[in-house]
Amino acid sequence: MACNCKQNLIDFAGNINDMANWPAIGSIVLPNVGGWVNGLYFAGQVRKGDEKSWYDSLKKPCWTPPKWVFGPAWTVLYSSMGYASYLVWEECGGFNDVSVVPLSLYGGQLVLNWAWTPIFFGLKDFKLAFIEISVLSGAAVATTISFVHYNKTAAALMLPYLGWLAYASSLSYYIWKNNPKVEEIKDDKTN
Repeated sequence: MACNCKQNLIDFAGNINDMANWPAIGSIVLPNVGGWVNGLYFAGQVRKGDEKSWYDSLKKPCWTPPKWVFGPAWTVLYSSMGYASYLVWEECGGFNDVSVVPLSLYGGQLVLNWAWTPIFFGLKDFKLAFIEISVLSGAAVATTISFVHYNKTAAALMLPYLGWLAYASSLSYYIWKNNPKVEEIKDDKTN
């Protein structure tokens, strides 16, 4: 009995491809990509090895989580909102006239989500970051409301994200109101 390993491998790969739900996987991975890019690009703003970063010197509320929490929390949140968008996409039969509003709202709030990090960590403009996260929160609420009309599970998957946005908004507001003006932080960086 001869073993045709090459054919077995091809059959196995074909079976996996048949079993994989690539649209669902893509919907979960896509939102994380923006988070990963932001995280990698701005990691030096938060961590500087043994050296204290400017972020460490900010006055933050006592309810600020440890820095290590943000990565896992955002991975879960991005994955759940991505899967929620997939459920709406599937329920509506793909990208079409029916899905254009909820999926456009989703895409818009996702872009706003990705924009907060460069505003806060890149520009160090805490007021603008708070305004941006407030607009983002409104867009996420609108997205969730639009999702509920097509798939209640999708809307439910957005609820932890809305909770985290409320929490993150309170952190952003506190940091804006209790820290030096942007120019002072930028000047400290050049000295």
